[in-house]
Amino acid sequence: MKTIFLSKTADKRLIDYLSSHDRTLHLIPPGGRTYPAVDAHPDMYYCKMGVTKHARLFKGNPQEIGAAYPENIRFNSVCLDGYFIHNLRYTSPSLLKKAREMKLQLIHVKQGYTKCNCVVVDGHSIITADIGIIHALKKCPDIDVLPISQGYVRLDHFEYGFLGGASGRVENEIIFNGDLSAHPDYDAIRGFIEARGLSVHFFPDYPLTDIGSILTDDE
Repeated sequence: MKTIFLSKTADKRLIDYLSSHDRTLHLIPPGGRTYPAVDAHPDMYYCKMGVTKHARLFKGNPQEIGAAYPENIRFNSVCLDGYFIHNLRYTSPSLLKKAREMKLQLIHVKQGYTKCNCVVVDGHSIITADIGIIHALKKCPDIDVLPISQGYVRLDHFEYGFLGGASGRVENEIIFNGDLSAHPDYDAIRGFIEARGLSVHFFPDYPLTDIGSILTDDE
């Protein structure tokens, strides 16, 4: 079953749009496992193990998730073609085992909220504002990285959220939760995505907001 995992706190306009896709929509409710700003975020509980068609979600054990950073980022990692990217000091042992079974190259970064910080465009392309992630991926010549400005994304109770957490890929479309055109790097972001044969969809009626990514399970 093809499923979209989305925070129950997402804007109704995004929920309605995703409901029109030929997928089951699974809304993640707040569960009191970690602090309220990210408690209903899918990327705190799931990791998509790749970008290609039929890539599956790894579902984490909620018992592994602690109330605060870094115990709450056990599953907030990024998989590209052949690579697993995360702060490996805090990755869930079960998720690391899965990455090794898939023979993914492990890339350590300081940023624990790795998925929040990355718009995964395709198996070889990401968009991020995190300097540490950008530096680490310079060692991977087959990965294209678009650096962008930090901020310009809302997250309740924080100075700002992350663009990766305000977006996700569904089929051949990168969908942004809010008004991407208000981002100072809008032209570069759109051009980077469209150059890879994908389209961009966003909602100009409300600000970009971090909801813990839009994740798909492509069973």
